[in-house]
Amino acid sequence: MNTWFKRNGTHLAIIGFFVIICFAYFGPVMQGKGLAQSDVLQAKAMQKEIMDYKAKEGKGPLWTNQMFGGMPAYQIWVQYPMNGATHVISLIKTVFPDPVDVVLLYLLGAYFLFSVLKVKPYLAAVGAIAFAFTSYNFIIIAAGHSNKAMAIAFFAPIIASVILSLRGKYWLGGSLFALFMALEIRSNHIQMTYYLFLALLIFIGIELYYAYKEGRLKPFGKSIGFLAMGGVLALMVNASTLWTTYEYGLESNRGKSNLTSANKAEENSGLTKEYAYGWSQGVGESLTFLIPDLYGGASGIEALADPESETYKTLAALTGGNPTQAIQQLAGQIGLQQYWGGKPFTSGPYYFGAIICFLFVFGLLIVRSRLKWWILGTSILFMFLSFGSNFPLISDIFFDYFPLYNKFRAVESIIAVVSLLVPLLAILAVKEAIEGAYEQKVLVKKLNIAAGITGGLCLLVAIMPTAFFSFTTSNHGLMVDALTQMLQNNRAEAMKIGNALIADRAGLARADAIRSLLFIAVGYGLIWAYITKKMNLSVTLILLGFAVLIDMWQVDRRYLNNNNFANKVDLKNHFQPRDVDTFIIADQDPDFRVLDLTISTFQDASASQFHKTIGGYHAAKLKRYQELIDNQFSKSINQDVLDMLNTKYLITQDPQNGSYKMQRNPTAAGHAWIVQSVQYVKDADEEMKAISSFDPKKEAIVDERYKGLIDEKKITSGGPNAMIKLESYHPDHLVYSYSAPSDVIAVFSEIYYDKGWNMYVDKVKKPYFRADYVLRAAQLEAGNHTVEFKFEPTSYYTGEKISLAGSLLLVVALGFAFYSENKRKKTA
Repeated sequence: MNTWFKRNGTHLAIIGFFVIICFAYFGPVMQGKGLAQSDVLQAKAMQKEIMDYKAKEGKGPLWTNQMFGGMPAYQIWVQYPMNGATHVISLIKTVFPDPVDVVLLYLLGAYFLFSVLKVKPYLAAVGAIAFAFTSYNFIIIAAGHSNKAMAIAFFAPIIASVILSLRGKYWLGGSLFALFMALEIRSNHIQMTYYLFLALLIFIGIELYYAYKEGRLKPFGKSIGFLAMGGVLALMVNASTLWTTYEYGLESNRGKSNLTSANKAEENSGLTKEYAYGWSQGVGESLTFLIPDLYGGASGIEALADPESETYKTLAALTGGNPTQAIQQLAGQIGLQQYWGGKPFTSGPYYFGAIICFLFVFGLLIVRSRLKWWILGTSILFMFLSFGSNFPLISDIFFDYFPLYNKFRAVESIIAVVSLLVPLLAILAVKEAIEGAYEQKVLVKKLNIAAGITGGLCLLVAIMPTAFFSFTTSNHGLMVDALTQMLQNNRAEAMKIGNALIADRAGLARADAIRSLLFIAVGYGLIWAYITKKMNLSVTLILLGFAVLIDMWQVDRRYLNNNNFANKVDLKNHFQPRDVDTFIIADQDPDFRVLDLTISTFQDASASQFHKTIGGYHAAKLKRYQELIDNQFSKSINQDVLDMLNTKYLITQDPQNGSYKMQRNPTAAGHAWIVQSVQYVKDADEEMKAISSFDPKKEAIVDERYKGLIDEKKITSGGPNAMIKLESYHPDHLVYSYSAPSDVIAVFSEIYYDKGWNMYVDKVKKPYFRADYVLRAAQLEAGNHTVEFKFEPTSYYTGEKISLAGSLLLVVALGFAFYSENKRKKTA
């Protein structure tokens, strides 16, 4: 044991240091505070019904009616108890508080990758810090993109596992690949996993080329075979997750459109380019990798509200009032902000670190490993893809022809992979420099060139920023026009404010350019001192690590700091009920819906905290429901559709005094009803048109494809004695009783989703069909009977069995791999 500690003492010390800096950065977690993350707060509102039933029953339902009239819980919150990766992630989160757990995974995963690449421990630690503290990794934590952050954390160990396998450690590499890929998939951010897959595809392609060139196709094939088996194991472990997601994806707004002519702009499958390219990285904006606030930093007014800013001084001189208040008003009215890039808004730039960018260029000049060509080629391709609408030539090819690429939005997110590749090459550059592969004179020359390129860019921006950048948004002229009108047609004063804004943005760029120049000088000085033998290696690497950490830490604190934390009690009670909410909650009816018009109804989940709402927020809602929103609610509210969705209450706000009002909808159709007639339509377009004006209580609009499930000779309206009512409610188990003198057609105000919902009449499974575009309906036989709807998705229950088998096989594979590796070391 003592020998083991002695052999691994440095690694343990570094891991201990990682833990310390994580807790130091997130000091408030030691005080019992939690992050106030907007997306997490929204997610908690989405999960309200699920968590309430989990608290009561120990298991959350697979369906929730809390938003969009009802949807599968797969992309909101679902337990996968047979998935081994679920328990690994749960263990990590139990041991370390959020967000310490994610940042520690960033650090450990990257450290593992650098160690596999035989980088010295101190230098590996520098690389791990450089990757972990990349600004984007902290910005997504602040926003609450927890799944995305977790998925990014497993990038490095997955790449490391592939390298191990290609080096001939087949069992170890293959089993670790299975483990980390299983954790990656379980993180449940398919977009990030997809981007990693693209990077690995390029990597494997390059390795195949060299294997062919060097006559190593047989061992290469063996490595790929083990990785393929590892991939299959990872898929098995996540069978229930993937199966349910795939199945739901086909029916979600990422899937094929149901309408063919109602909306000519709608793509047949996937997202529209406009939507997918909504957040595209600006071509020039990529220089924020080196100079963080070159484009103003985050969308906001913090820098403008500083009393030393030109905007503040100009408004103080012009208005004579409170400049801060004036800036806030202008931000709300005309979009005044410090960020001037082309994105709708941003939480901050992609900053890789000045020292790391300098070392990356140094790596381009000296690294001989073929990894350089993978890093360079992948980074260039991914940069072009991140440009989206700003440079569509390459993006459009992938969007139109590459499988699944058009399912993802915010194409700038692909830079997350580049944020690992850039420090990877930077650290490999230092590795080659310290291994003595080059003469001192050559290394100094290359170092000078790298410093000249990166430092020169910073110097140019510092000296004359406006010579290269306009510091204006595309609508700057319109903003000045709006200011002119607000200032009673005083164009001169409007121009003064506009010019002050430009000056402030240029000032931010200049300040950060000088800052980056200083850090490049520090990085250059340290590497130069080692190369010229004026400083020993350990001191060089320790100082380099602290320089990188200070550089990244300072920028990260702009976007994630102590102000992002709040008391957990306050977070738990973030959404407070209003009087109207309290009144509606008092209604004992177990299943009705609410339309809240005081919020962005279909882009805000806050109403879901208190009510089953027809609105909500989710990036992947059911496609049919999205089409219902677009056609029946976007321009005006269709009362007939409100009624068929059993919308019992509407919440509005008085524009005069801001008070909230609750209005009861007397025509809401109820939980289920018996219709008098059926109107058949030939396709979705006709069905959507038909529900634009109809009486949902009297007629059902049914696609003619379901004619075979209706015996028109038997059905009648049932007369006054026919009735149906909800007897008991559970999100994934609804029980109705009905009485009818003859066969009838009943419509249920529940969202149709045939990938799991089954209908039973007196415990016997019976068919049902879709009506009114999004609802369930069925022909019910005469008599007094019980109808049950149960959500029993095969994709989940069978998938869980496969997950259990995969998890057990993974444990066996890991055990055998470590046993074999240990045996090999003993005999070596």
